[in-house]
Order: sequence, then C-alpha cells, then structure tokens
Amino acid sequence: MGWVVFTTRRKQNLSIFFWYLNMFILLLLLLVFTGLETTGTTFSVGVCYGRVANNLPPAEEVIDLYKTNRIERMRIYDPDQPTLEALRGSNIELVIGVRNEDIQSIANSVSLATNWVQNNVLKYSQDVKFRYIVVGNEIDPNNDQASNFVVLAMQNIYTSLASAKLQNQIKISTAIQMNLSGSSYPPSTGAFSDSSISFITPIVNFLVENEAPLLVNMYTYFSYIRDPNNVDLSFALFNSQTDRAIDGKYEYRNLFDASLGAIYAALEKVGGANLEVVVSESGWPSDGGVAATVENAQIYYENLFNHVSSGTPNRPNQALETYLFAMFDENQKGPAETERHFGLFTPNKQLKYQITQMHGSSNSTSSSSSSQSGPGSSSQSGQGGITYFTSSSSSSRQSGGMGWVVFTTRRKQNLSIFFWYLNMFILLLSLLVFTGLEKT
Repeated sequence: MGWVVFTTRRKQNLSIFFWYLNMFILLLLLLVFTGLETTGTTFSVGVCYGRVANNLPPAEEVIDLYKTNRIERMRIYDPDQPTLEALRGSNIELVIGVRNEDIQSIANSVSLATNWVQNNVLKYSQDVKFRYIVVGNEIDPNNDQASNFVVLAMQNIYTSLASAKLQNQIKISTAIQMNLSGSSYPPSTGAFSDSSISFITPIVNFLVENEAPLLVNMYTYFSYIRDPNNVDLSFALFNSQTDRAIDGKYEYRNLFDASLGAIYAALEKVGGANLEVVVSESGWPSDGGVAATVENAQIYYENLFNHVSSGTPNRPNQALETYLFAMFDENQKGPAETERHFGLFTPNKQLKYQITQMHGSSNSTSSSSSSQSGPGSSSQSGQGGITYFTSSSSSSRQSGGMGWVVFTTRRKQNLSIFFWYLNMFILLLSLLVFTGLEKT
C-alpha cells in the first residue's frame, strides 16, 4: 500500500490545523513550566509564630522573614496588635486565635464577641488576609472550665462575622490535641475518649454545619518518646523502609498517617465523616530530650514538607493543609527543655536547618503574651501557611471563586514531558503534510 494522497486543499487545511494544535501544545508547556517554577519558590506549609520569649525580633522583622522565605501563611495564638499592624499589605494568610482565658466572656456576651471581631478582624480586614479564627488551643475538657463555653463562643463570633458578611471567607474552628482520643490503634478503631465526647461532638456539629475544618495539633515526636519500645524512630520520622501498619484496606507507612487515620475514624463516629482536618501544629525539637537533635528535626521537616502535598492513605491525592511549629525557639516555654527548641529559626533569624523547600535567606529583617503555645500547652503560639499545598476548596473560600487545581511538582514534571513528546509528534505530522504539499 502506498501513502494515501490528499488533495492540495485538504493538505492545506491539515497544515493549518496542525499549526494551531502545535501552538496550543506550546501554550500548555508554558503553563506547566510556569507552574514548576512557582512551585520551586513557594512554601508548601504554614509556620506558627509563637512569642513565649523575651529575645525575639520586632513584629515588622518577623513579617519580613516570612516574606523573604516565601511563607504565605501564619498562625498566631492571640490578637497581637503589633503583629496585625505589621501584616497589613503583606498578603500573608492569617490564622488568628482567641485566647483560652477569653472564651468564657465571649461566650457569655454577644457584644464582647462583636467587640473582639471589630477590634481584631474588621479593623484590619481590608489589608490582612484572615483565614481562620481559632477559638481556643488544646483545651482539656477534663481540667479546663473553658471547655464548657467553646461552642457558644464560636457561635457568637460567627454571628459577628455574619453581620459583616465575612462568615464565608473567614472560617471559625478550634484546635485540639491528640490526647482527646481514647483509642488510636489500629487507626480504624480510633475514637474520642468518653470524657471528651460531650466536648467534641457539638464542636464537630458546628464545623459540619458551617463547612469549616477541625484543627488538630499533631506531634509524632511525643508519641515516640512515650513508647519508644514499640514505636520505631524511623516510623515517627517518615523514614522507615520496613515498618508499616496494615489496617483493612489502608496501609500506613509512617506514624503521622496512622495518627491522622485514627482522627478520621474518631470523627466518623461523631458525625464528622467528611470533615476536613487541618494539621495546625507539627514539629520536632532540635535539643533538650530523647531523640531531639538537629539531624532528626531536619529529617522530619524535610519529609513532612514532601509528604503533605500528596495526601494520606485515608484521603489520597488531597493535599493536607499543615502548619509547622514553630517559627522561633522560645526561651520562656516549658517546663520540658524540648519546648524551647521547636523553632525553624533562632531568635537572631538564622535558619537552623538546611531544608530544601526553604529557598529564602534567613537574614531578612513581639512582645510576650500571657498565653502559651506549642506542644503540650494550651494557648499562644504560631504556625504559618503556604498556598501550594492548599486544596482548591480552601483557596476558593478565601478568594470567593474557584481556585486553580494545584499539581505537585512530580505531576507537573510528568505533564511537561508528556506535552514535549506530543509537541514533537505534532511537528513531525506537520512536516509530513508540508512535504506532501510541496510535492503536490
């Protein structure tokens, strides 16, 4: 069989078609490579800004440090006015906390809730990108009277936000600690303890009704040091090549995923099967205790950065919004020595770890609060955020529209290779058609 011979007109039409198709492929390649470049210079996780220290740089320098290192989300644990002022025009998304000690008064007074929103949110809302208002941090329903007032305080703040028509842009939640669980292994048996059920259930109902996420502070470090005989260090550091937990249809290859799987199972039992979870704190200390070394902390942060972009076994291919604890070492935290060594930076703004994903300089240029923050504490601290690992639904809440679907770096690289080969194929077809035209 010889070549099928087209008429000159058909060949001309084909050549035009291939030319436009080639231009389209080139445009797709440009978009993918642009995405790859953006991914390489944008953080994937947020960072908490805790201020339980007397040697930290001024708020303006802290914000500059966030911007220099392209950290696009921040968590603070109280409405610190110097920080809010410094955030104006920064484009950093903010997770702001209501102090535990203020919850009862806000719950008992709509006017106080309105004043809180007015003075700490509306006053700055034109220049500061608020993401969540977090009513309380790690409240213990067994020991903290504030636990009886969390939901009512959330409702009063919601009412105040709604009066300003911001209830769909700024979501209201609370941050819990992992010890509210009564069982967690295997993960499918995860359930909240009997003593915490009456506390967590109305919170979950509020979050489901208002399409807000639950914030969870998650530290594999503390799980490891509580039971080092049964929890392998590499399993806690995302580093294990052999350890894994098989639980029904799920396979967990690290402690982080297994812990999160237990939270998902516990939420399902109290009406939150589809509730989004945000990891509002996670980190590893660099000094002060068992396995608290710079090397282990660097391994943990590197692996956490890479891991949360691709989701977990329970919710694969769904990026997990995560906040690292914390921005700085805080010298007034305690009582454990490790509490003072969770910072990514030293107080003089030097980056402690050579983390691949952190591309900015550590030399770019707060007052202490009565609240406490971070692992094992129950109020003030900090973590930030980043747009690349954010789900499109989270982004659309802030922007008010559909967000771009964000691919991981590996997927973008695969797409770019695919489009390159496709473009070469189209060029070859174009060449054959033009050769045919010339002969004709």
